[in-house]
Amino acid sequence: MHTYKIVERGTPLEKAEKAIILIHGRGAPPDDILSLADFFETENTYVVAPEANHYVWYPLSFLAPREQNQPWLDSALENISKLINKIEEFIPSEKIYLMGFSQGACLTAEIASANARKFGGIAVFTGGLIGASVEKENYSGNFVGTKVYLSNGDNDPHIPLQRTEETIKLMQELGADIAKEIFPGRPHTIQMDEINKVKELFGL
Repeated sequence: MHTYKIVERGTPLEKAEKAIILIHGRGAPPDDILSLADFFETENTYVVAPEANHYVWYPLSFLAPREQNQPWLDSALENISKLINKIEEFIPSEKIYLMGFSQGACLTAEIASANARKFGGIAVFTGGLIGASVEKENYSGNFVGTKVYLSNGDNDPHIPLQRTEETIKLMQELGADIAKEIFPGRPHTIQMDEINKVKELFGL
């Protein structure tokens, strides 16, 4: 099970006007994903990254049956939900931005879609909804037009393009305004083109 641990930067939560939550990928410390904030306008912004035990959110592929990634998957989702709820005590969800890469992108899509509501923006950098298949009964709510950015390579070694498309379909059904970018031959990383697109979409 994960301990609840976060790494913070930017404006203290109690004084901030908006928040960016950055969720790291497998094997990467939160400081890595926090560096994304260097590219965004973060004045009056609380920036935070939750940290997984040993930097791994769940042990197997996100495409494994959900029960095979337990109890780690539920523990990860509970910690991120706890963080969002804490932030919402000070900042409304429509001023909260969720972003993640790879394993963190999968959690970003998952936690946002489980209880969809109006967010400032959601960036799923190479990720998708979790499980052997997309089980619609796990997701509810309405994004109310939240801008959601999803990216992938055309042949990523970890995130099949089909799951990106399935994730887009589900999030659209929940009321998201989707922007998709697929990059031919792109390695498993975040490129500046992706960051710049998110800056443009979200006004950051």
